[in-house]
Amino acid sequence: MTPKAKRVRKAVLPVAGLGTRFLPATKAIPKEMLTVVDKPLIQYAVEECIASGIEHVIFVTGRRKSAIEDHFDLAPELESFLEERGKSESARTVREIGGDLQFSYTRQSVALGLGHAVLCAAELVGDEPFAVLLGDVIMASNAPSCATSAHTEAPNSPIPATRELIEICDATGGAGAIHVEQVPRERLHFYGIIDAQPAEVPGGGENAIWRDRLLRVKDLVEKPSADKAPSDLGITGRYVLPPEIFDYLAETKPGAGGEIQLTDGLCRLATDGKLYATVFQGRTHDAGDKLGFLQATVEIGLKDPKLGNQFREYLRKLKL
Repeated sequence: MTPKAKRVRKAVLPVAGLGTRFLPATKAIPKEMLTVVDKPLIQYAVEECIASGIEHVIFVTGRRKSAIEDHFDLAPELESFLEERGKSESARTVREIGGDLQFSYTRQSVALGLGHAVLCAAELVGDEPFAVLLGDVIMASNAPSCATSAHTEAPNSPIPATRELIEICDATGGAGAIHVEQVPRERLHFYGIIDAQPAEVPGGGENAIWRDRLLRVKDLVEKPSADKAPSDLGITGRYVLPPEIFDYLAETKPGAGGEIQLTDGLCRLATDGKLYATVFQGRTHDAGDKLGFLQATVEIGLKDPKLGNQFREYLRKLKL
């Protein structure tokens, strides 16, 4: 019988990066606050946390990131202004941006890699499993949730990416879980690539929608060349991790560029037999570069209930 793990209540969102690929736009504005249709990029990750049952979001920030704090803070003056002018719907939108989440902020004073950013949150996370979401990755799931899955509006509504990993963590007694997807051969060197084998569904996961996609990770390679990659499955930017990852990261020596890679900590979990992966079912938008950001804007814009039809008609008529 798989032992019951502590519940995943917290999520770490590393947002300390300088966003240099979006200069000059990010000279004074955090990359995470760039707008995809009508929401800042970071809000998509926070909304995924809410839909996944997360209660406490921990931002690992850096200098010039106060706009993120302001965005998720209360704004009673703005709400009153909107209410007085009969814009109740807009006031409600402002009020509900952060849901009922608790927000905490900690600084990564020096950019020493994703592993170091996660390690900066150790004291706030404590001795419990937690999620990590990369804020420049938007993940739109199309995998239906099972009838017993929590935090979903209907039995067959798509299960949020983070919620799926939480279910795997629960079913495995607290093992780590990551999402992966197939990566074109020419782009393997941009990803962490896994070496994995099919895994039996642990106790409690017999009816889960991820049961046929579950893999046990044996090893990981950070940004390999195509001829050295152990597979074509790359990590997407969603993780649920046990607290021992902090000990592994604290022991990790800086690698190339003086950075501490999260992949090194994941390798230790894999060696211990405590890391699973599942192939993500849905659309991943890597909005961390200009092309991915534009693609996300177009695809999400087309799905917008108010703008989608008009935008689609505009694109049909567009002649360049």
